[in-house]
Amino acid sequence: MVRRTGRTARITLAAVVAAASMVAASGLAAPSAQATAADAPGRGHAPTRAAVDAAVAGGVPGVLAQAHDARGTWHGTAGVADIATGRPPLPGDRFRAGSISKTFIATVVLQLEAEGRLSLSDTVERWLPGVVRGHGHDGRRITLRQLLNHTSGVYDYTEDPGLHLQGKEYLAHRYDTWRPEQLVALAMKHAPTFAPGTSWGYTTTEYVLAAMVVERATGRSYAAEAERRIFRPLGLHATSLPGTYPGIPAPSGRMYTKFADDPEHEVHDITEFNPSWAWSAGEIITSTADLDRFLAALMRGKLLPAAQLEEMTTTVPSPDFGDGQDDGLGIFRAKLPCGKEIWGHTGFMPGSQSMAYTTRDGGHRLVANFNTDWAGDTDAAGYVLLAEFCGTIPPSSPAR
Repeated sequence: MVRRTGRTARITLAAVVAAASMVAASGLAAPSAQATAADAPGRGHAPTRAAVDAAVAGGVPGVLAQAHDARGTWHGTAGVADIATGRPPLPGDRFRAGSISKTFIATVVLQLEAEGRLSLSDTVERWLPGVVRGHGHDGRRITLRQLLNHTSGVYDYTEDPGLHLQGKEYLAHRYDTWRPEQLVALAMKHAPTFAPGTSWGYTTTEYVLAAMVVERATGRSYAAEAERRIFRPLGLHATSLPGTYPGIPAPSGRMYTKFADDPEHEVHDITEFNPSWAWSAGEIITSTADLDRFLAALMRGKLLPAAQLEEMTTTVPSPDFGDGQDDGLGIFRAKLPCGKEIWGHTGFMPGSQSMAYTTRDGGHRLVANFNTDWAGDTDAAGYVLLAEFCGTIPPSSPAR
């Protein structure tokens, strides 16, 4: 979500492509007979377990994973949740899930469309007059659909140095408070990336704007709408939108980061910070079980009518993510090398990398969290995905 802090979902999906290329080149595409036998019901998901262990061997402090398939639900953990105490990750631990927030926001917007309270063809200007203006931005030319599928061309405010996300300077600003209007104003200081509807580019600003539209259309905070429409009906008791609160509710582990501009590569405990700079585009705190329940409900039509779910899963090319991957409304589709198609999202925040993916019928799902953001510089996440959905046995260490 941030650049290692601003590289967002791009890293995990790019890691899938890189890992897939390595799989094709190395003959790792199928699990061994030994792994298949070990993965019998009641014995755990052997390839996924191996990939989680390999992530830790490659330098990730701790990993949480939950998978669900026809055999039931499997929990996998590896490493430590707290470097100082050695406390292991626990299946119920909460974590920052970053841009997975975007799937929740898109769901709320589509619910409002189903209720006739807005249209995806509405312009941003209709709901937020005068907000998207400056340096070539024009909310009169951008639709809500273009916000949700990243074809608006709006500049990504997380790239602005005034947010202090670019390196070690973040430590001095980790408790700063930002209002959504300020975040959008940062974006408006720059020219658009491209004209609306002419290309594709992943932009955090779009989902801040989408949540602002939710608030204008409902008269309530986007957090209240998400809780009323999704969290409470699904019983997502571990999921919250913290606003400016810097902590993570218990139970939780610690989150760790390094800064690219630090020649010493010091590891920092970055668990506590004010997430208001991410707001609706990435502040969510949750658990593997809650994300799994959300994915299942979403894909099985419990949150959206059929017409809106069809809109959500109608995709456009997302060239930044490579072949076999494209973008719906708040959700991505990826074609894995074994031929399986999965849907979901990834999320980055300082000290945390998460992913949540499912088959289109909701029957096979995977949620995972790494308690560091430097996992994004390895193929660890890609190999966990390939292990769970393709049965691929990972190398001993995915780090490079």
